[in-house]
Amino acid sequence: MTRQIQHVTLTFVLAFVFWLLLVGSVTGQEVVAGLLVAAAVAALNADRPPVLAGLRLSPMAPVAFVLYLVTLLRALLRANLDVARRVLTPSLPIRPAMVRVKTSLRSDLGRLVLANSITLTPGTLSVDVDDDAVVVHWIDCAPGTDLEAATRAIAADFERHLRGFLT
Repeated sequence: MTRQIQHVTLTFVLAFVFWLLLVGSVTGQEVVAGLLVAAAVAALNADRPPVLAGLRLSPMAPVAFVLYLVTLLRALLRANLDVARRVLTPSLPIRPAMVRVKTSLRSDLGRLVLANSITLTPGTLSVDVDDDAVVVHWIDCAPGTDLEAATRAIAADFERHLRGFLT
């Protein structure tokens, strides 16, 4: 199958599944309406660059996705507690800095998910995605922190699991 046919097919299937999830019933009318809407969405997006082109479909992809979600939840909890501690204890240092976090993810989707994961974590905010790096505003960057240490601290855990289902 060519890439465009794969893109249209995947768009159709995802739009149809999304439709079924939204309507919450599987009556004949809803299925027919869902098929028509999914076909229209797929046709209208046929000539656009595929958003999900960076998706890696493999038997281990679901496992990597679940591990990514667990890592994200753990990072969210840890970061929320850290920011709350800084708010409740004003004497704790806040050393904001802009850091470039290197990434080995090559697809637009992979970089987007990484940047959003970083932004969701309190204390960090993705400002820009530039080639192989994400520019991040970090609330507590110790003086003399090098690029590799910043990458490990901010994105390494996310990226390790993202590589399992994104390119």
